[in-house]
Amino acid sequence: MPFTATLSRVVVAGLLVAAALALATACRGYDGRADGPVTAVSPPPSGDGRNPRPAPGSQAACAPDMLRFHAGPLPRRDDRMLLTVTNISNRTCDFAAMRYPLLRFGDGRQAPIRAIGASRPLTPVFLKPDATAYATVATGAGGRGGAGGRGGAGHRHHRISQFGVALAARAAPIQVGLDGAPVRVDPHTATVTYWQPSLAAARKW
Repeated sequence: MPFTATLSRVVVAGLLVAAALALATACRGYDGRADGPVTAVSPPPSGDGRNPRPAPGSQAACAPDMLRFHAGPLPRRDDRMLLTVTNISNRTCDFAAMRYPLLRFGDGRQAPIRAIGASRPLTPVFLKPDATAYATVATGAGGRGGAGGRGGAGHRHHRISQFGVALAARAAPIQVGLDGAPVRVDPHTATVTYWQPSLAAARKW
């Protein structure tokens, strides 16, 4: 009888040890490390599930070799010119680094004409392939006086058939010829808008 009781206690103890070992094994990884319970992890949320529109600056900066320029008088606006630029490449580019064109009239030693701060769009303009951006130039030559004549504030007006356009500070300007007749400008008082995404936006200035 004592032998039977002792045997029973041994069997029970063995079962308890086996159960403890099984529980410990279930809570460990395949290599014996205690990794904790396995949980399925979903991919991180991505908003509405669509690819977001690239942020300005995330694509290439617009470079002269990607673009085609045109310039000429703005119809029915004697003191305005219109500069257009079209993306002729197969890549989207933007004007985030320099948001308005740097224009120089004359010998190129003069500083670029001032930008019209109020014309700055809320976001930089970007150009998809074949898209066009616009900038309006106020020539500062609204008064009377022909080529070589003097306008307001004693500044000299010039008639130009081309002018320099740069897309970044310290970049060499590209010479852009005017479509149509020469335009009279005053390099000291002329101003230019920021790049505009549409012709309608450019015409407001």
